[in-house]
Amino acid sequence: MTNKIVAIQANHPSLLNPKHDTSIFLANEIQSRYKIFYYDPKNLSIINSKVIAKGFFIKFNYKNKKFYKIIKRQNLNLIKCKFILIRQDPPFNLEYISTTYILETLKNKVKIVNNPSAIRNISEKLYSSKFQQYMPPTIFSQNLEEIKFFLKKYKKIILKPIHSFSGNDILLINNFNLKTIRKYIKKHNHIMCQKYLPKISKGDKRVFIIHGKVYGAISRVPKIGSFLSNLSKGATAKSTKLTKKELKISKIIAKDLKQKDIFFAGIDFINQKLNGDINVTSPTGLKTFFDLSGINLAKIFWEKLRS
Repeated sequence: MTNKIVAIQANHPSLLNPKHDTSIFLANEIQSRYKIFYYDPKNLSIINSKVIAKGFFIKFNYKNKKFYKIIKRQNLNLIKCKFILIRQDPPFNLEYISTTYILETLKNKVKIVNNPSAIRNISEKLYSSKFQQYMPPTIFSQNLEEIKFFLKKYKKIILKPIHSFSGNDILLINNFNLKTIRKYIKKHNHIMCQKYLPKISKGDKRVFIIHGKVYGAISRVPKIGSFLSNLSKGATAKSTKLTKKELKISKIIAKDLKQKDIFFAGIDFINQKLNGDINVTSPTGLKTFFDLSGINLAKIFWEKLRS
């Protein structure tokens, strides 16, 4: 069984939607060649100098109403795995960080995607600050005066928690309510403030990067009355192509991510501007891209990872 196992650290499959979920899509693609072992991050431990996960072997089947079947529950020494995929949703909190430290002890013996050290070093929003020439006007702050000045300058802005995900807790504001913003900062500390781009109503573009190369994109159009393009918030996915400008920026970021040992990532554009969400913790969208284009990026993912 040694080295014929793919371990997936993720939220319990009962919480996932097989219509969209990338973790299931990746597992389904490789399960004919490797056994899939699945565990929750809270069940990861170091015991007697071994990295042990309490979880279960699992099979996925899109044809069944219950799309997964638990085969066998087990405590597994993760050194026995060929690959480990870090796929749990953020928030990027202390539990998330702790799992990166635990898995880091294995990274010279087991291939881990994405590299736990790299995930820890690349804040999904703060990392984008080095690419601000491609972004709408953006600041990262928890200073009330700076935020007030930024809003006064741009009239309508988006507030985002730095360590959240899936469009959660994002605010669109056009007036400075001190009580609301102070409460928001108290909850999230440093936040990302960005000039609002009205063309989000036409959709954003999620770009897929695997091993330093750009492999395509989907557009996500918010539901009527919303400015959130996340599929989990009711947005609709559509086929799209990247403009020359978007492709050029994507390639620059892809090259930088590869140098930092990020194998799989997703970046987003609104009206040809990078919106600052550079997804490295648990990139999504591969299943939706396949449904729209017929192109199986899970296959490319595994080919590149196994080469």
